[in-house]
Amino acid sequence: MTIRVYSPTTLEEAYAILRERGAQLHVLAGGTDLMVSINLRLLAPHEVLNIWSLRELRGIHEEETTLRLGALTTYTEIIHSPLVQRHCSILVEAAKTIGAVQTQNRGTIGGNIVNASPAGDTLPVLAVFDAELELGSARGTRRVSINEFYTGYRQTIRQPDELLLAVRIPKQQPDERTFFYKVGTRQAQAISKVVIAAKARVQADGLLNSIQIGLGSVAPTVVRARQTEAFLTNKILSPQLIQQAKEVIQRDIHPITDFRSTESYRRHVTATLLVRFLQQCLDGQAIRAACE
Repeated sequence: MTIRVYSPTTLEEAYAILRERGAQLHVLAGGTDLMVSINLRLLAPHEVLNIWSLRELRGIHEEETTLRLGALTTYTEIIHSPLVQRHCSILVEAAKTIGAVQTQNRGTIGGNIVNASPAGDTLPVLAVFDAELELGSARGTRRVSINEFYTGYRQTIRQPDELLLAVRIPKQQPDERTFFYKVGTRQAQAISKVVIAAKARVQADGLLNSIQIGLGSVAPTVVRARQTEAFLTNKILSPQLIQQAKEVIQRDIHPITDFRSTESYRRHVTATLLVRFLQQCLDGQAIRAACE
């Protein structure tokens, strides 16, 4: 099989190629997904756009209320970034769970986003932070919420002539608590059976002002547990409420049985992990109240 590879060195050049050949192209960033698919004969692309040399898609920058991560930011760069550690620490935790060091050195956050796998480990984190994606083409740029980006299994609203340029993540606020956990066949280098990220604001009296829950591997796309969020918001945390939330989230998701896990296991684990996060919030409130 012969593959024609385009390797632009500027974004303008990449846009021109996409405008002419976009419908036929597979975009190659770090290659940790695409090359595996080609080697396993799951894909047989005739044309590939290699964007690895596009400097415009690199770098982690602090803005007033957000962090802007270029689409070619690698997991290793995320793990070692003081900015990400300070303002979105659970993204660091998610990046640590992705593959071996070689994969972390080469794999990119943009690839994880555009690949659109429901098991993408960074995606629940981006979902709970309501991250904004910057898409660009010769026609201009636009921004969309990651929670509106996915339309189905491995399907997105990205147009054939567009590239993902960057992701903007709102900075975590001092009073927000976060949680990330991945369940796989083993602790590392495994595709997730369930992955959860959560973020919440809890007052001193235990009132849950807000909560966001992002889930992977329990639906055709990464999802927010909207019904569970609505059930918990503006409620006083208590053991009874936590048990009720455990039941609500099991009705909120629609996992499947596949070769990695069963539908019932995914429901049980998702509920158990939510209980763990809420219990941490409750225990934290008890400690804080005792100190005040």
